[in-house]
Amino acid sequence: MTHRFATAAASVLLLLAGLAGCSEQKSGTQAAAPPPPQVTVSKPTKKVVTDYDEYVGRFVAYDYVEVRARVSGYLDKIHFTDGQMVKVGDPLFTIDRRPFQAVLDQAKATIEQGKANLAFTQADLERGKNLPVGTVITQQTLDQRVQAERVAQANLTAAEASTRQADLDLQFTELTAPIAGRIGDRRVSIGNLVTGGTSGSTTLLATIVSVDPIRFEFTMDEASYLRYLNAASVQGADSVDRGLSLTAELKLIDEKDFVHQGRIDFVDNAIDTNAGTIRGRAIFKNADGRLTPGMFGRIRLAAHKPAEALLVPDTAIGTEQVRKFVYTISKDNVAAPKYVTLGPVVDGLRVITAGLSPDDTVVVDGLMRVRPGAKVTPQQLEASNPKDQAVRTN
Repeated sequence: MTHRFATAAASVLLLLAGLAGCSEQKSGTQAAAPPPPQVTVSKPTKKVVTDYDEYVGRFVAYDYVEVRARVSGYLDKIHFTDGQMVKVGDPLFTIDRRPFQAVLDQAKATIEQGKANLAFTQADLERGKNLPVGTVITQQTLDQRVQAERVAQANLTAAEASTRQADLDLQFTELTAPIAGRIGDRRVSIGNLVTGGTSGSTTLLATIVSVDPIRFEFTMDEASYLRYLNAASVQGADSVDRGLSLTAELKLIDEKDFVHQGRIDFVDNAIDTNAGTIRGRAIFKNADGRLTPGMFGRIRLAAHKPAEALLVPDTAIGTEQVRKFVYTISKDNVAAPKYVTLGPVVDGLRVITAGLSPDDTVVVDGLMRVRPGAKVTPQQLEASNPKDQAVRTN
């Protein structure tokens, strides 16, 4: 009996010892905390950048001409191919010259007739002046000869004017290019009656637009206009300049970079009170003729002078409702958010205009593993990584 009781007591003690050992092992497992998350960190990049404003606009021709005839007649010849480049003075259209040549010949004949009549009246007047007045010739007859000489002179002057007009009309039958550029398609075919003149309804024959240089028109808001005024004053320009000294860069809708260089050449004289904008215009070289009037483009203007700025990858930026922040790491590897103000993207990196200092260590990768006030395991980003990961946008 005593032996059986001793055996049972020993079994209970062994069971309690085993349970105690399991409890101690479980407590040890729960006490072992996971290591801090590993993140990639880097110092902000320092770089001299320029803050740009971008606007969408449309190209317009430097010169635009509607080719219309100055005289009426039937179209006789067309001297160009639709859409070709023309130079100043190149022949474009010919109106039937024969009626105008006949009018000119008639006007020249009228001049000869007027010259003969003038010569006769002048000779008749000279004879009358040599006769005694009152005995051989009366004063009335002498006055009539003076009048006849003056009328003949006036008729000759009118005939000469009519001849010059007839000669002009004959020249106007040959229509030439008034500007250099690209001509559109013909609006009238050979054999049609062309209505000319300087007033009323005239016939449109074709249009010509200049190619090089070309203008780009856009609108800017009032706040941007004031910034450009301030930038111009800082550079020493007076108020008359109004930003006309600014350079401009442009890209087309199929281009990634602003590869076209130009300058602002006009700013309107009033702000549109309905839209609160003002019209601006830039001029660009277009030697290859690729830039076409009516084409859309995006223009970029420097809003401020170049200045040193801090840049971080876009992967380092977090969003909290409407606010943007980055995580910075302290000396004891504790993460803390810093709210920042963002600028434009330059060479794939985001400009930070406020909220960050050059000495801050910023989390650039692993942002989702970071919690405010928690420790992390920082790993320094290699110098080549930002450029390898960056994608150039504008």
